[in-house]
Amino acid sequence: MKKRLTMFLACLFLSLGVAMAQTHVTGVVISAEDNQPVIGAFVKVLGTTDGAQTDLDGKFELKVPAGAMLEFSYVGMTPKKVKAAPNMRVVLESDSKTMEEVVVVAYGTQKKSAFTGSAAVVKSGDITKVQVTSAVDALKNKVSGVQMTQSSGDPGSSSGILIRGIGSINAGGSPLYVVDGSPFDGDIKSINPQDIESMTVLKDAASAALYGARGANGVIIITTKAGRADRGTITVDAKWGSKSRAIPDYDYITDPAAYYEMYYKGLYNYAVSPDGKGMKPEKAYIWANKNLTNSSSFGLGYNVYTYPANEKLIGTDGKLNPNATLGRMVTGKDGQQYWLQPDNWIDAIYSNALRQEYSATAVGNTDKSTFYGSVNYLQDDGITVASDYRRFTGRLKADYQINDWLRIGGNMNYSHYSTHYANGGNGDSGDSGNMFAFTRIAPIYPLYLRDGNKNIMRHDASGLEAYDYGDNTSTGLGLLRPFLSGSNALSDNRVNLDFADGNTFNGVATVDVRFLKDLTFRSVNSVYLNESRGKGTTNPWFGLYATEKGSVSVQHSRSWSYNYQQVLNWKPVFGLHDFDFMVGHEYYRFTSTSLNGTKTNMFDFDYSELSGAVVTKNTNSSSGFYNTEGWFGRVNYSYDNKYFGEVSYRRDASSRFHPNHRWGNFWSLGGAWLISKESWFNAPWVDELKFKASYGAQGNDNIGAFRYTNTYSIVPSDNAVATVKRSRGNEKISWEKQGMFNVGFDFSFFRQRLSGSIVYFDRSTKDMLAFFSLPITFGWAGYYDNIGDMSNRGLEVELFGDIIRTRDFKWGAHLNLTTYKNKITRIADANKTMWADGAPGYQSGRYFYGEGQSMYTFYLKKYAGVDPETGKALYWQDKYKKNAAGEFELDKNGQPIVEERVKVENTEKATYHLCGTSLPDVYGGFGTNFAWKGFDFSIDFGYQLGGQVYDDNYAAAMNHNRGSAMHVDLYKAWSPENKGSNIPRVQHQDQYTNASSDRWLTSASYFSLQNINLGYTLPAKLTRKYGVSKVRIYAVGDNLWLWSKRKGLDPRQSINGGVSNVLYSNIRTISGGITVTF
Repeated sequence: MKKRLTMFLACLFLSLGVAMAQTHVTGVVISAEDNQPVIGAFVKVLGTTDGAQTDLDGKFELKVPAGAMLEFSYVGMTPKKVKAAPNMRVVLESDSKTMEEVVVVAYGTQKKSAFTGSAAVVKSGDITKVQVTSAVDALKNKVSGVQMTQSSGDPGSSSGILIRGIGSINAGGSPLYVVDGSPFDGDIKSINPQDIESMTVLKDAASAALYGARGANGVIIITTKAGRADRGTITVDAKWGSKSRAIPDYDYITDPAAYYEMYYKGLYNYAVSPDGKGMKPEKAYIWANKNLTNSSSFGLGYNVYTYPANEKLIGTDGKLNPNATLGRMVTGKDGQQYWLQPDNWIDAIYSNALRQEYSATAVGNTDKSTFYGSVNYLQDDGITVASDYRRFTGRLKADYQINDWLRIGGNMNYSHYSTHYANGGNGDSGDSGNMFAFTRIAPIYPLYLRDGNKNIMRHDASGLEAYDYGDNTSTGLGLLRPFLSGSNALSDNRVNLDFADGNTFNGVATVDVRFLKDLTFRSVNSVYLNESRGKGTTNPWFGLYATEKGSVSVQHSRSWSYNYQQVLNWKPVFGLHDFDFMVGHEYYRFTSTSLNGTKTNMFDFDYSELSGAVVTKNTNSSSGFYNTEGWFGRVNYSYDNKYFGEVSYRRDASSRFHPNHRWGNFWSLGGAWLISKESWFNAPWVDELKFKASYGAQGNDNIGAFRYTNTYSIVPSDNAVATVKRSRGNEKISWEKQGMFNVGFDFSFFRQRLSGSIVYFDRSTKDMLAFFSLPITFGWAGYYDNIGDMSNRGLEVELFGDIIRTRDFKWGAHLNLTTYKNKITRIADANKTMWADGAPGYQSGRYFYGEGQSMYTFYLKKYAGVDPETGKALYWQDKYKKNAAGEFELDKNGQPIVEERVKVENTEKATYHLCGTSLPDVYGGFGTNFAWKGFDFSIDFGYQLGGQVYDDNYAAAMNHNRGSAMHVDLYKAWSPENKGSNIPRVQHQDQYTNASSDRWLTSASYFSLQNINLGYTLPAKLTRKYGVSKVRIYAVGDNLWLWSKRKGLDPRQSINGGVSNVLYSNIRTISGGITVTF
């Protein structure tokens, strides 16, 4: 009993001692920068998992063991360790000074103050503000030197991207993506944007030279989020929104009556014109009315108005008969009664759609490890029928400190996706399989077949509405539509299938070994798998493939890529001299296989497999590979953290070249001077000022495989095997060499209130890889060779303003602009097939590629206006000077000398000229953001000035084509009462009115409202009562508004000035969401 009592008293006193050893600590955390409380700072008891966060007043309280050490930390501030005491006042210093930020570079990181190149960083806060399927789209209008295009709004589509201009005529221009240190071949859409901590754009050669062969067009380094060493959190985010068409139609004539009137005018003018029928007005009136709606080579084929039998649809005044009423009953060729009325095809093609996305992340740590895990689901419905995108992603990232000298890490990402594609055909308005071509259909045609009771008829076999195919064979109606006759692609897209799904996996394993204090080794090994299966069917009842009783196509592809890196770093310090030596080796391999087949005569349309059809049309399989290997090294030097230097070298080999020409040498040299650290520099308003300059040389091998050897197509010939020449090999082709000079200033003024950079760059390409055409007599189409040079010279400006910084209110702003000039500096003599306005080169389509000219320089005939007497279109023709003998006089280049220019009607006599480039003079973005008492708001704009687009859409609508849309600008056309017009008179079959010329060149300038984000974070005092760390409710809108030279025109579709409205329209998305952190 005594023993038990002794034990009890011992435990009691021990417990009391522990309790008495606990100290109640209170305090406040203050920012040294503005002397304001730090809200949400984390206070951790070192050696334990205990901790707390500061409230809205920056205050905290917690119980700690006597003599405990506390660590205070907050994002953007330097952590501080302080011994616990009553009534503490802890001041945290900011570590977010512009020049002290860390920049992710090739195979490592660098302090921004020591960085000699040009890079831009977009952080997770900016990425999560926008609704993007591909994280790279978050770069739009955010980074100087980066041009992005969006040709389609199809769910799952991605933007095109160029960094610092165009590097080649034929070789690829896409940048290299590096994810967590390893080059990434996959689809960026497989990465959940909310998993990304930052994206760093390396723009100059000095920054990207160490990536050798694959970094010539710039590098985008994606760093995913990792576990935090201070605390664990769980975050859930959900957003729901609506998508709609962002780009409106062109100003087409949409009223059926107005369309008939305009079309009648063209027929009437043709009838009275001397180069038409040459009729008197009375006969022309009768002839135009007779041919207006018939199925002759002049008529529209459909009359959807009812009017008295003894009257005409259009009166002598050119207006619709006032007795005419919309809608008409007709007897089809099958004897049935059909009701004709026009439908709104655009409303049938486009409608609002749902976008919803859900994410959950977990972040944690132990004393030796950190981990990050996430899942994400995206449902992105299309704004048209038969289009959507689904994606599920999961990521797990962890690292573990095994002992003092060894650390290992793993990072795995899995993605499953599925998508339905709306058939856009070939993107041509004349493609009958293109659903979007019907945006150009006249507003007089029915979309559906209706019976005599005016009800939409049904097609029993498909279970769909009965559609009007506009021909006289597939339905009983028997009317012939001249525009896309025999087609109803909207119907085809509802019943035909175009589907794909797939799985991707990306795994990265790292090993970090510390041999000595300053000597480390790092191994990064990655694997990427992309496996996809596609399926397409065409229905057996109507449309383009009905005669084949349906068809099914199946495709399967698989690709693997492997990357292995070994890097050794030594970072010795000798007094004021800091060194960073790095050497490494990298091996990369990519392999792919594919298998596909097509069969027709399907047994059952619901069974869409090859085994469900009986007639084999084709089968095919292929495989490919691509290897690179490189050895590299870099030396960074810093003296007194004031003078910086960097030298790098890489020797790379590519399997795309002949073994004798596979190796290339690439290097860079850079330096920086932190002027503001000089003792003689006395400008208190300057925080930091740095001058930097660099030059680097890189290679580009992006031309496809086996260009160095002859290639052939294997074809059947009388049941035997035959070969057909494809392309001729050239074993001498080698690296396209790119060099870039970079010079500029980084700066920060007024206690970081204003910061930014100004940089000049000169990017030159030597030995451009281009395709050299051969005469047909050679049997080969041509071959690749290093046959030209090009340059891009420009200026980039980035400004960031931290305008107001108080406890309750913050206001910031940002602006970036880029201006550059592209020039082809050399064309191989063999490709100088012509001269244009004094420049030697060659023509390809609408473009002229010539020495001294920009890429995408338009080569067109020049429009000279309208003949005020006849209303005919006029064009400029050069007349050449002749000598007394009647021979042309030539200039120093051997070209005829122009004596005068005259106006002609016949475009075949007109002269081609250089008509400017599609590339803009200036582009960029700007925006501002506010935060006040829990509310936050940001808005971002994009802009482009200069450049031209060739507006095919407008050209098509300004012509008198049978059954296609016409633009309201035709009301401004020439007439006897409007002889001063610059638009030719409306006349049917005038072959010169809409000829290809610079008349259709339109300014590529635009101004866009890219993003708005508005949020409110609930008070922490409220949320913590329920065990929740943070709750933010928000609304976000993307791609909200666009101004361009013409309604319906979107210059952002391409770099080369090609635009089209017969593609999937770009979209506007408006959503609301909530983010909860535990």
